[in-house]
Amino acid sequence: MSDALPIGATIGILGGGQLGRMLAVAASRLGYKAHIFEPGSDCPAGQVAHAVTTAGYEDLDALAGFAASVDVVTYEFENIPTAALDALEAVRPIHPGRKALATSQDRLVEKGFLSGLGLAVAPFADITGEADLRSAMAEIGPKAILKTRRFGYDGKGQQRLDADSDLSQASAELRGSPAILEGFVAFSHEVSVIAARGLTGEVAAFDPGENLHREGILRTTTVPARLSAAQRTDAVLLASRILTELDYVGVMGVELFVTPQGLVVNEIAPRVHNSGHWTQAGCAVDQFEQHIRAIAGLPLGDGKRHADVVMENLIGDDMDRVPGLLAQPDTALHLYGKAETRAGRKMGHANIIQRR
Repeated sequence: MSDALPIGATIGILGGGQLGRMLAVAASRLGYKAHIFEPGSDCPAGQVAHAVTTAGYEDLDALAGFAASVDVVTYEFENIPTAALDALEAVRPIHPGRKALATSQDRLVEKGFLSGLGLAVAPFADITGEADLRSAMAEIGPKAILKTRRFGYDGKGQQRLDADSDLSQASAELRGSPAILEGFVAFSHEVSVIAARGLTGEVAAFDPGENLHREGILRTTTVPARLSAAQRTDAVLLASRILTELDYVGVMGVELFVTPQGLVVNEIAPRVHNSGHWTQAGCAVDQFEQHIRAIAGLPLGDGKRHADVVMENLIGDDMDRVPGLLAQPDTALHLYGKAETRAGRKMGHANIIQRR
């Protein structure tokens, strides 16, 4: 606690979306101010923050002013330009650190890092053109997923391929972007572990949640997940190992496939994570407060779950369900303050406590 940020300090958050919004709210509960840096105007996080800088990540003067006004910097998304990070890190500490960002920003680097730890991952290959794709499909196929190495999320930048796919067309759709081919993993279901590591190296993990995706977008997370006691322990230990190897500070999401052969790591996200929203209703200290505690040098919460929860994302026209959800017992509604409802856009979520 001697090195903890004092009450009243300012936490800088890169990104003004819903994750930044909920981080700002968590910071305020602990007596901190939040300053948001976001290129877009009227962002969700800005509606609840102490201060907002509206500028692009290439604006070095704006970045310098932002860094001078905060005590520590964190972020709600991974794809922050290197030059912006260089400018900020020269003035203030950034948590989680650059190693985690560099690893997660490139799917090929991430897969190499995870497999280098001896963790199970899908078979993968570097794709730089059609010849690579044909060779990799012959070795990995017949079912695989072609993904851009950078900037993909919620199913974007991904193509599902099989023996009948037009590989010339698939390669052309990459438009020269570096890519990775990942082999199909036969899994029964997907789970994720939300874990945190503090400044002094302590690690705390929440119970694994079971995730259901549709069209590449997370729809629900259910806790507890369908896992044996041994699988639950393995999932938490696996996440802890990743955080420790990266010398990580903050909250991370680790997505896993459950297979008959064991747990396979799908991907990591160096930030608070959509599949951890259930902690707002299921734990005394949720993932957002846990992240603020970690980067501020405060003791971590233990992650203990006091309720079973189903988290439902509200996407696009799901906003029509809001009146019913407000009237529904044991339901906590979280809306993100986004002005425009669009198909595929996350507008909020509901945490529904499951009574036993």
